[in-house]
Amino acid sequence: MVVFKKILDFYINSSLHVALSAFALVSMTQYFFGIDGDFSVALFAFFGTVVGYNFVKYDAIARLNRTEIKKELKAIVFLSFISLLACFYFFLQLSWATKLSAFAFFGLTLLYTLPFFPNKQNARNWKGVKIYIVGITWVGVTVILPLVEAGIPFSMDVLLMAMQRFLLVFSIVLVFDIVDVKHDDIQLQTVPQKIGVELTKRLGYLLLFLLLILEFFYTNNHHFLPFFFKLLVCGTIAIFLFFANENRSRYYASFWLESVPILWWLVLVVF
Repeated sequence: MVVFKKILDFYINSSLHVALSAFALVSMTQYFFGIDGDFSVALFAFFGTVVGYNFVKYDAIARLNRTEIKKELKAIVFLSFISLLACFYFFLQLSWATKLSAFAFFGLTLLYTLPFFPNKQNARNWKGVKIYIVGITWVGVTVILPLVEAGIPFSMDVLLMAMQRFLLVFSIVLVFDIVDVKHDDIQLQTVPQKIGVELTKRLGYLLLFLLLILEFFYTNNHHFLPFFFKLLVCGTIAIFLFFANENRSRYYASFWLESVPILWWLVLVVF
């Protein structure tokens, strides 16, 4: 069990799990828009997420001088370097339009991590901003990039997918914020810090309900299967919201909750 726990911790700490979620969400976007046989964007998102998340997490740790993960840090740095090479390889496979879009969302990641203005904090520490930057970045990587790469023009359906993905990510981040409410710096002004845990849960339920309502406004290829799977994932996240509290273990959100998009994708692959 000790060995298994170490492997699981490395899998989570190295951002492989969240990267697999990004891969799954890109694949879901491609499925719902009928895009077949193109794994370049999904693999670019996977390796880019490993690099981006590790950069954000361990830059913050270096700034705070924390040392508790020093033993596995070298392995994570090595994995991040390999992922950077793979990310660059798949980046070269993308069209110029997709590359330019990727640069825009990469800029958001840098803004989130690095203090660009003298005597100013990075965007991660701006009051109430973190959740919006995270949501927009995930929409960009998992919705905009695969659709731009496939040459799908902007339409109402694209806008609806982007809105649904933002609501999905926003709801997931709410669970993280509830679990971390005791540990987050009060300066962050996360949603549960501002309105309390119970109101945050109600907000999450409302956002998930809006996500499902938006499904009925699609103009093309609307059928029962997409709604069924989105109902499945929204119901699962609602359950996580209901049972979320500040005493949950780190695995509650970082492993089990982030498994929801992966599970959603696997169900589609199987059926």
